[in-house]
Amino acid sequence: MANFKSMVDGSDGFFGEYGGRYVAEILQPNLTELEIGFKKYINDPAFQKEFNDILKNFVGRPTPLLFAENATKQLGGANIYLKLEGLANTGAHKINNAIGQSLLAKKLGKKRIIAETGAGQHGVATASACARVGIECEIFMGEVDIARQRPNVFWMELFGAKVTPVTTGTKTLKDAVNAALREWAERHSDTHYLLGSALGPSPFPDMVREFQSVIGKETKHQFLEMAGKLPDCLVACVGGGSNAIGFFNEFLDNEDIKLYGAEAGGIGRSPGENAARIAGYGSVGIVQGYKSKFLQDKDGQLLATHSISAGLDYAGIGPQLAYLADNKRIEFSAVLDTEVIDAFKFFAKTEGILAALESSHALALAMKLAKSLPKDSNIVVNVSGRGDKDIFITASALGDEKWFNFLKDEVKRDENKRKDR
Repeated sequence: MANFKSMVDGSDGFFGEYGGRYVAEILQPNLTELEIGFKKYINDPAFQKEFNDILKNFVGRPTPLLFAENATKQLGGANIYLKLEGLANTGAHKINNAIGQSLLAKKLGKKRIIAETGAGQHGVATASACARVGIECEIFMGEVDIARQRPNVFWMELFGAKVTPVTTGTKTLKDAVNAALREWAERHSDTHYLLGSALGPSPFPDMVREFQSVIGKETKHQFLEMAGKLPDCLVACVGGGSNAIGFFNEFLDNEDIKLYGAEAGGIGRSPGENAARIAGYGSVGIVQGYKSKFLQDKDGQLLATHSISAGLDYAGIGPQLAYLADNKRIEFSAVLDTEVIDAFKFFAKTEGILAALESSHALALAMKLAKSLPKDSNIVVNVSGRGDKDIFITASALGDEKWFNFLKDEVKRDENKRKDR
């Protein structure tokens, strides 16, 4: 049996051929400082106690593990369990890493935190964490993502963060990452870049995985308590990969447990119609400071991507996940937008949960797996976030005229109120 955990700990910044630190010379001292600080504090009992206390009392951990009894019966196959990360404070798994890195930044004497965001959940989590620990915050977000995730922009600003629109390129997540890296290069002495996914230059992939590994540790403990054994399958959605690698990490060495990653299949298999790097046409490249698999043309330029979920609408994947895919430890599938909406509706009606559209990719894949597996098999799905943020997208996809009529009326009511003032 392969020892995947020791093989992919990335102590040298690489996972096989993937990973590394391909950045301008001006950022090398910052990354070295960050690596030294991370390795020091991740094993420091006082730091761990502070981190775990905040996870318990502010984030609300542990998050529940729910047996989806109704969904299981209706699908007629394997048992489905749901790890409800959406019940964490700020509505997604992103808060785990945001708390960890914000505490680390303060230990390193930083006065300011910057971050990128796509769907907005990492931005909300970072803004919330910064408010909690008392540090200045600026979030870079693509103009396209701001338009489709306006509620999260509202919450970020309410937490006191400055939200800076990114108007270059495709105006989505990859461009927000570029903008944040440029800002960090220009102002690195007092600023920490709180990268939200398990990618980017070393040590970020290791750091994000470790702060997110609480998900898998809790899942293992909870499932053992509930079933007296380990699950047969784990399923997670995969954009950059923070929720997936945090969920999978505790189980990597047990190859009896099958690991499945759900990528954004979008609306088709042609370039620009999806964001499937492993289950699609990704190729090896070096982008944004790390080596991994990307959707790119023959000249190494990133291709346009599409996903109904902003959080999976990204051309790259974390280097550890690319390595695990090459070694057949994780099986990846592309999930279509239509399948995502069907899964979102199904679990809303059967289990009373509103899963994020990102998480609904994993739920859609779990539905397929459940039907094909024996009834005594057990699947755990990481429901990485809550779907409140997606109401404008899901309402549009479902053609909900009542919702849009409400919005029109609400605008009129607000305009009348303003006139009366």
